[in-house]
This record gives sequence, structure tokens and C-alpha cells, in this order.
Amino acid sequence: MSAPWNFARFLPLAERLLSRGRLPALLFAVARKGPRIGQLRGDVKLLQSLCLAWWRGEYRAISPKALVTIVAGLLYFVSPIDAIPDWILGVGFLDDIAVLGWVLKTVADELARFKAWRDSQAPERLRVVERLPDTPEALRLERKTH
Repeated sequence: MSAPWNFARFLPLAERLLSRGRLPALLFAVARKGPRIGQLRGDVKLLQSLCLAWWRGEYRAISPKALVTIVAGLLYFVSPIDAIPDWILGVGFLDDIAVLGWVLKTVADELARFKAWRDSQAPERLRVVERLPDTPEALRLERKTH
């Protein structure tokens, strides 16, 4: 299955964002924009949780390609300038939903492994791993390097 139109330009942006340690800023932007509708909300939260666990060094069992794909999908989601601008009422989020759906299908095996890892963690530990602090700077300081 080929990537959605206009998605490919977000892949190099995602690689640069990861290499420059800017993932916290993206995760805060995702939290601010966060969808209010049912399953999409849960899916975005899952992608955000995986990124938080990866950032904190708690979960590294993900391929670099899958991580870049997820980050590119989240960048697309928060970008106001994508295939259909978000400010167009009624249809502005349709492309975001399509891209996130494609990302979820593309990395489904990786997400299944992450869900299994999450299910094996104690609830107290998950609260710490998946907690978004008050600022991106605070999250940046929490990074573990392995």
C-alpha cells in the first residue's frame, strides 16, 4: 500500500525532528490539537504513548523506519498546511484521519508489540512512562540515552 499523497514530504521532517531531539515539542503539539472523536482519539494517544516511552528510553523495540513513519504521521496531524487545510470546516481533518489510518495500518505489527509491552507493565510504571509533564523542556530533560 502506497503512502497517502503529500505524506512523503513529512518523512525527512520527521527524521530531522528525531535527530535534533525535538520530539517533545511535537508531543505537546499533538496533545494540544488532540482529536475529540472516539477511536481516532485512542489511536493518537497510542502513538503518543509509544513516542513518550521511546523518548524516555523505556521502550526501544521499534524499527527506526516505523518510528519515523509514526512521527511523520503525527507531524502531518498537527500541521495546519497539509493536503486539506484544517481550517476548512467539515473536511479539514479528513486527510489527517486518512493519513493516521494509513500510518496505523503500516506499523500495525510494531503497535501490537508495543501494546503487548504496555500490557506487561505495572500501572504505576505506565503512569510515569506515559505522563506528559508541564513543558516540552521538562520532557526533554527526562530523556535517557541507551
